[in-house]
Amino acid sequence: MIELLSPAGNFEKLKAALLYGADAVYCAGQAFGMRSAAENFTVEELYEAVAYTHERGKKLYLTVNTLPHEGEYDHLKQFLCEIKDAGIDAFIVADLGVMTLLREIIPDAEIHISTQTSVVSAAAAKAYAALGAKRIVLARELMLSEIKAICKDLPKELEVEAFIHGSMCVSYSGRCLLANAFNGRDGNRGTCTQPCRWNYTIVEEKRPNEPYPIEQEEGIGTFIMSSKDLCMIEHIPELMESGITSFKIEGRMKSAYYTAVVTNAYRLAIDTYLKDPAGYRFDPAWLTELESVSHREYGTGFYFDDPMKNPQLVSTCGYLREKAYFSTAIEYDEGEAQNLQNAGISLETKEGKLYRFIQRNKVSGGEDAELISPGKVGIPFAVKELYSPEGEVLESTPHPSMIYWCRVPFDVSVGDILRAGNSRGLEVRAKDL
Repeated sequence: MIELLSPAGNFEKLKAALLYGADAVYCAGQAFGMRSAAENFTVEELYEAVAYTHERGKKLYLTVNTLPHEGEYDHLKQFLCEIKDAGIDAFIVADLGVMTLLREIIPDAEIHISTQTSVVSAAAAKAYAALGAKRIVLARELMLSEIKAICKDLPKELEVEAFIHGSMCVSYSGRCLLANAFNGRDGNRGTCTQPCRWNYTIVEEKRPNEPYPIEQEEGIGTFIMSSKDLCMIEHIPELMESGITSFKIEGRMKSAYYTAVVTNAYRLAIDTYLKDPAGYRFDPAWLTELESVSHREYGTGFYFDDPMKNPQLVSTCGYLREKAYFSTAIEYDEGEAQNLQNAGISLETKEGKLYRFIQRNKVSGGEDAELISPGKVGIPFAVKELYSPEGEVLESTPHPSMIYWCRVPFDVSVGDILRAGNSRGLEVRAKDL
């Protein structure tokens, strides 16, 4: 069975991933994960996250995939001792020292070998398996034909994981020293500042106040080191038949909206294929969903292109900004519902029912909106009625995290997402890039 594996940069994102169809999530503690800028999980939160995930029949994998230096091992040992009883389903590691220490402290730990190890052959995968690895996360630089050959040459019990969506690194499997050189931030210990995305200028020694921009396109800048984002939504049949057992989505630093929408799109595509492989047809609405989240221009990574011939660099700088994430549907409240009725407001009319939401971005009456639900693409409607919990008519919802009621012309469930419709376009940039 194919696993859909989604990122969980914090508890909100973990819940979104599981609600919208992930079979498993991957996250990190406060240290030793490759995305230290994400909120990540405290030790206490990890125990809670594992329990929450297992209650829903899903799995949680912990990234311990940095390359710790000598002075960090005491801290690492303490961290592993604190989480050894959490029930974590697997640990993603990239360093043999970490792997050895993990075996000492948690002898029955399931080990997944990180993409940071750059596994590009069946021989390397088997070598890690001989050391006790259960799964290999392949290097991102492999073509699909190479992945198929590797999977064919591996024992069935050795699982193979590969990235199918998200940001790509211009350096080989993320093994980069640019941030170290520019500002002392070690990308191999989770603190990359992405200098490959920056614009650069040339300064002549005697004219330091006359910088000359390096531009590939006049007025736009340079993007000689900036990779396209990976998007394989149009190639689900090829992925399903490749031998890969876990499809991984990148994005622990992205928003909860990103996590929900991307997970949902791939869940829809995978389930459609599984239902009828011979009759499978790609639905353009899935790609439309993925276009609604913050991303650089999309490409297919190196699945179909030799990295030595096509480095998959963007043709323009910056992100395509995601649609405004208005709010999330939350639990019904009897007291507030009574307030509305006391104010003469009908909870249900021919125009629809009133549902309770928590605000993420401002929405105004009269705007076009869309509702995202697990297993469904966005359904459009016009926002006509907004009310406060006290029953007051609202023109808009300007306050962060405010609770409000909105009339929707179809059923809404807790966790459904209200976002901007076409009238607002892709104008609000994601907060967690």
